[in-house]
Amino acid sequence: MNTPTMTKSNSKTTYTYALGRRKSAVATIKLFAGKTSESQVNGQKSSLYFSGAHNQILISKPFLVTSMEDKYYYVAKIVGGGKNGQLDALVLAISRALKKIDVTHSSALRAAGLLTVDSRVRERRMVGTGGKARRQKQSPKR
Repeated sequence: MNTPTMTKSNSKTTYTYALGRRKSAVATIKLFAGKTSESQVNGQKSSLYFSGAHNQILISKPFLVTSMEDKYYYVAKIVGGGKNGQLDALVLAISRALKKIDVTHSSALRAAGLLTVDSRVRERRMVGTGGKARRQKQSPKR
């Protein structure tokens, strides 16, 4: 029986790996040097995955703060959460990758609030609250 063999290509491209989390979304990115094509998120172009001008401004903000707009592109995989949580996780991952590349950008990224982790997560449902985390049971009338 023939077993398929995996071949490795000799062209090794170097990249910077970073991870960002927000709510229940986890974004892992590989940041590559150079400008070949548009950056990808889960196999799609980032402009299609995160449509809208506001989302594109947020994604490009780490590159604008460090003045590296056309020097890098990324391939991201985002799992879990909704679109806003995924967007915030991606921005944090991009900022962390840029910080790994050049530590001198850390102060500019931190001043812009891009390295600050937003640790707010959904509160768990407590027993005896009637279905929600902070909801109280209805008090009896009269």
